[in-house]
Amino acid sequence: MIKRELYLKKIRSSIGKDIIKVLTGIRRCGKSSILYLIIEELIEKGINKDNIILINFESAKHSDINSSTKLNKLIENLTHGLKGRVYLFFDEVQNVKDWEKSINSYRIDLDVEIFITGSNANLLSGELATFIAGRYIEVKIYPFSFKEILKLNKDKDDRKVFMEYLKYGGMPLIIQLNQNEKIDYLRDLYNSIILKDIVYRNNIREVDLFDKLIKFLMDNIGQTFSAESISKYFKNENRIVSRDTIYNYLIYLQDACLIHKVQREDLIGKKILKINEKYYFTDHGFNETIAGKNIKKIGQILENIVYMEFLRRGYEIYVGKLNGWEVDFICKTYKKTVYVQVSYLLASRKTIEREFNSLLKIKDNHEKIIITMDEVDFSQNGIKHFNIIDFLKSNDF
Repeated sequence: MIKRELYLKKIRSSIGKDIIKVLTGIRRCGKSSILYLIIEELIEKGINKDNIILINFESAKHSDINSSTKLNKLIENLTHGLKGRVYLFFDEVQNVKDWEKSINSYRIDLDVEIFITGSNANLLSGELATFIAGRYIEVKIYPFSFKEILKLNKDKDDRKVFMEYLKYGGMPLIIQLNQNEKIDYLRDLYNSIILKDIVYRNNIREVDLFDKLIKFLMDNIGQTFSAESISKYFKNENRIVSRDTIYNYLIYLQDACLIHKVQREDLIGKKILKINEKYYFTDHGFNETIAGKNIKKIGQILENIVYMEFLRRGYEIYVGKLNGWEVDFICKTYKKTVYVQVSYLLASRKTIEREFNSLLKIKDNHEKIIITMDEVDFSQNGIKHFNIIDFLKSNDF
C-alpha cells in the first residue's frame, strides 16, 4: 500500500485536536486505504487496537445501519467498557440518514477522535457544517497522480508508464489489473457511480438523457458552454430538455465528485463570469471506456490531466478571458499565481504563436507556462515550456 503523503501530512497535523477529519472524494479513489494507513500509524504510536473502531457502511456487516438511531446504538455497544480515548472511523458515512447529528453528539458526549469519509462533494454543506463550524478539517482525496503511479512502477520507463496513465487514468485498483481487466473495472466503477451515487439518490428517471449529457461532457472537455447551450444541443437532437434539468444534472455529477466546474475570470476586470464554464473529469480513464479512445482526443485529455494535477496540489483554478483571447487556466494559491496553456504538440509556427501569444498578452509578472508532449524546449520571452511528464514529476508548482 503506497503512503499517500500529500494527504497523510494534512491529516497528521490535526490528530490529537478536537477536529473532525473529513475525507471526501469520488468512489474508489483511495479514501478507505488512507483510513487504514492512519490506523496503522496510530497503532505504531501505541494506541490500543481495541480503542480503534472502523465501520464501513458499504459492508454487508453494517448494511442495516441506515439511521442515526441505529448508529448510536452500535457505537454505544462498541465503546462500552473502553478506557481512554476512542478513535472512530466511519467509511462512506453518507449512507446513514441524519449521520450529522450522531457525529456531533459523539464529539460532545464521548472522549473520541473522529474520522469520516464520503463520496459526496457536498458532505459538509448540510447540518454537519452548522453543528461543527470551525471544528472540522476537510481533505479532498483524488485518484493517483502520475508521480504516485511512477512510485509503483519504478522498473518501467517513464514514457511507457505515462502512456498507460493517459489511457486508463489513476484509479488505485487499475495498477493491479491487466489491459482487459482495466476496461471492465472502469466501466463497472463508472456504472456504480452513476447508479448508486447519482441516479438512485436523485431519483433520475430519464437515465438515457442523463447518459447522453455525460457523453456530451466527455466529448467537449476543455470547451466552454452553459446549461442553455447544452439544452439547445439536445433540441437539435430532437430532445426537449429545460435549462433547469441540465443545471440539476450538472450539480448531481459534481456532488458525486465525477466532474469539476471551472468558471471564467475576466483578466481585465478581475470578475468571475457566470456563464460558459468548462468541465473536467476527476479521472480521465472513464473517457477511455465510455466515450472512446483517449489517444484520439489527446489534447483534451492532456488538459484534463493538467487541471487535475493543479487541483491536487491545492490551487484554485479559473479559465482566463482577455479581450477575446482565452488562457486555459489561471491557477492560484495564497503564495502564487500561474497562467497555463496546454497543447498536444507545438508542431507548427502557427501553433507556437497561438499558445505563446495568449500568455504574452497578460502584462503582469506572474509565472506563465506552456505544457505539451514535446521533448524539445520551446521556452521564450519569459514563458517556460514543460514536457508534460517533466511537469507531472516536478515539485516546482
